[in-house]
Amino acid sequence: MNRASDNTGERRTIPEIQAKIDTGDAVVLTAAEVSERVRIGKEIRLEDIDVVTTATRGIMSGTYAVLSFKVSEPDSFVKASDVLLNGVPAVVGPCPNERLGILDLIVLGTAHSECDSCYGGGHLFREMVDGKPITVDVTTSEGKHFSVETRLSEIPFARLYATRHAFKNYRAFVNPGKEPINTIFHALPFEGELREMTFCGCGELNPIENDPKLETIGIGTRVLLNGAEGFVTGSGTRSIPDNPNLTGFADLHDMEPEYIGGFVTSAGPEIINTWAVPIPILHKGMLENILKLDREIPLKLVDLAGRIPLCEITYGDVWDDADLNVKYEPERCISCRDCCVMEACPMGAVSKGENGTVRNLELCFNCGLCISRCKGEAFSANLGSVKCTTGGCLRDIKVTLRQSDRARAVRAAEELKEKVLTGRFRINEPVERIRWKE
Repeated sequence: MNRASDNTGERRTIPEIQAKIDTGDAVVLTAAEVSERVRIGKEIRLEDIDVVTTATRGIMSGTYAVLSFKVSEPDSFVKASDVLLNGVPAVVGPCPNERLGILDLIVLGTAHSECDSCYGGGHLFREMVDGKPITVDVTTSEGKHFSVETRLSEIPFARLYATRHAFKNYRAFVNPGKEPINTIFHALPFEGELREMTFCGCGELNPIENDPKLETIGIGTRVLLNGAEGFVTGSGTRSIPDNPNLTGFADLHDMEPEYIGGFVTSAGPEIINTWAVPIPILHKGMLENILKLDREIPLKLVDLAGRIPLCEITYGDVWDDADLNVKYEPERCISCRDCCVMEACPMGAVSKGENGTVRNLELCFNCGLCISRCKGEAFSANLGSVKCTTGGCLRDIKVTLRQSDRARAVRAAEELKEKVLTGRFRINEPVERIRWKE
């Protein structure tokens, strides 16, 4: 099928495209809308689209926040030596703020609470963004201890930084060994003997999948990070030309709680982030990747323990025909005395209510782990399975957990589209192209 026209050598600039948006003449589509048109066989030419809004949501470990705020009157202590925020340890500094009563802190998104094994930096950041009070426990350089309560609205400087986000592609994982493994890639001990599979990545929605040569995503590109306007600052750690990722930042004050949060794995809490990125289409050649479907995007299935590739599947194997949202039918709840779903849910989205199990939709990540854990089959969704030949045998391996929430990635792309069209988000040229050191 010829999905893109080959009859034009036209090239456009980002300012020209923004000018079309300003006059109401631009066509802006989400990546999901583009894929839907391709699936029904509709031809998309350069003149048919100006901008595609892309998005990805998933576990993104390379995250930290920088906070600066007042905790006491000047000269009440010399400087802080240790600080906990809701039990989550912070790195004090880089500025000591001697005798000012002000803290400068760095908090890792993957930091674990010292008093709650199921609470970490991601949970802390979400509660802050949600406007909830947090407890700050300070140990001073003189050995004194005190606690104060604060909120994000009382913290004048609060920025979230990405050191490795929005990978172009990620991995699917299985455990070929006999013994379960505790890992960040599963919310429970990962069962062995290839009985289950987990994966991460939003496939055809992913920003870098749509602009793999980083022609429009560069240093200074404006994006939405967890719903807040932010900027790309370059390539991230472990970023390589074949599989790049991004660094960036945005203000915590402007973020939306539904896009950020904590995710408890069997190796401890991790952090969830959401990126939405506009891709202005500058020339016909860019359409080749923008029109790619999940089934054309490779996904390596690897051995969890050694990251040894076992076989190559595609994102079509895990997303085609899959349900993006997990359905819950409370009338099917059999009110187990010990609810396996509540114990396993990595988001803490399931709790006991007066009439059975209650799901918090705002917290639900659509990971699907509840489906295999619920004895009453009250939770349902088609998570799919993959076929892989390994060890001389063709195996059908069920997906039991997804570490990307594609449903909210779709929503993030839709929100970005609406902001672009209404002028509340302006696309801009990068200050500089992203390059890699050899």
